[in-house]
Amino acid sequence: MIYIKLFFTFLKIGLFNFGGGYAMISFLQNEVVYKQAWLSTAEFTDIVAISQVTPGPVGINLATYTGYATSGSVWGAALATLAVCLPSFILLILAGKYVFSTREKYPVVWRALRLVVIGLIASAALTLCNAENFIDYKSVLLGAAAFLAVWKLKRGPIFVLVMSGLLGFLLY
Repeated sequence: MIYIKLFFTFLKIGLFNFGGGYAMISFLQNEVVYKQAWLSTAEFTDIVAISQVTPGPVGINLATYTGYATSGSVWGAALATLAVCLPSFILLILAGKYVFSTREKYPVVWRALRLVVIGLIASAALTLCNAENFIDYKSVLLGAAAFLAVWKLKRGPIFVLVMSGLLGFLLY
């Protein structure tokens, strides 16, 4: 029964998610933490962190780790990964050649989609700003420093991840 629920939950996430893995975070959290109650907020936060530092697309990593954590088996991980990828795969095959031709005809639609994706990513960032992630003043300072390093200093995410990891190791 868990495999059927996993498949349809991740199929829905894959079908209605726009903007990639980071945009998927808040949608995924709503499904697996609040609606299905498969994971706690702390477990979900750990899965998001692992997904970000592991090689590969964040959205697929999220699906794989969540599927494994939920079912306790590799089959759950494989099923969740397949289900989250399936809608995009089918859509690309069916509509691939028409997507690029609409870019020139309907630029307003593409701009609107870009704004929606920005909103979804911002929602994911705000979702992760909770008491379980910011446990004391050091974690708040570390988060603020990482944000400023990306925003003001224009540092890349790999550099910020490595430095945050090192500073987190030293502080904790």
